[in-house]
Amino acid sequence: MRDRHSLPLYLQISEMLIREINAGRLADGERLPPERDYAAQLGTSVGTLRKSLADLTEKGLLERIQGSGNYIRARSDVQSVYTFFRVELLDGGGLPTADVLSVERVGKPADLPQFGTNSEAYRIRRLRRLNGTPAVVEEIWLDADCAADVSEADLSESLYLYYREKLGLWITSAEDRFSVSAVPDWAPNDFGQQSGVPALLATRVSLTADGNRVEVSRGWIDTNVATYVSRLR
Repeated sequence: MRDRHSLPLYLQISEMLIREINAGRLADGERLPPERDYAAQLGTSVGTLRKSLADLTEKGLLERIQGSGNYIRARSDVQSVYTFFRVELLDGGGLPTADVLSVERVGKPADLPQFGTNSEAYRIRRLRRLNGTPAVVEEIWLDADCAADVSEADLSESLYLYYREKLGLWITSAEDRFSVSAVPDWAPNDFGQQSGVPALLATRVSLTADGNRVEVSRGWIDTNVATYVSRLR
């Protein structure tokens, strides 16, 4: 959680709690444990936890009542760093983190959906974890016209956050399609499924506000530990 790609710790905790709320693991009206106890439970300092709770309060997901405690206020319209990341642990939630495996500028393969105008793209391969458990191997293709360079050192665990802050590129919508495909041969040993084994494949086309298709991603999900979730509310 603390390598160079990581989000600030307070934001990791905030995002984890948002995903717990969305999954129903923290219910509307539920009172959180006292801050000192909760900080110890999460393995962080009280100061860091309070920054996380302040972020949730600002987003309207927490009501802090003096002398009483902190209470969950569930909402379905909250925008978070991981709004577009739909994979959760089987029992819900889970903080996403990412191990970058490689970053290269290469020609676009013919089997990808059409996106962008350049014949090349930045290919980013990652292992995604949920609460530290390997859950997805990803291959993300960003049209080469979107950036002069993409450096592994600059990437954050949320690529959409990286796109906004480093590239000025805003992803506002996405289309996901599902199929079954063999786990690729570049999947690391940490991933729970061996290469060549059939797995659930999520293919996403990501669009900007003006409808430009700028990114395609493919994610092979280990359904023994995680699942794709889309909630309609």
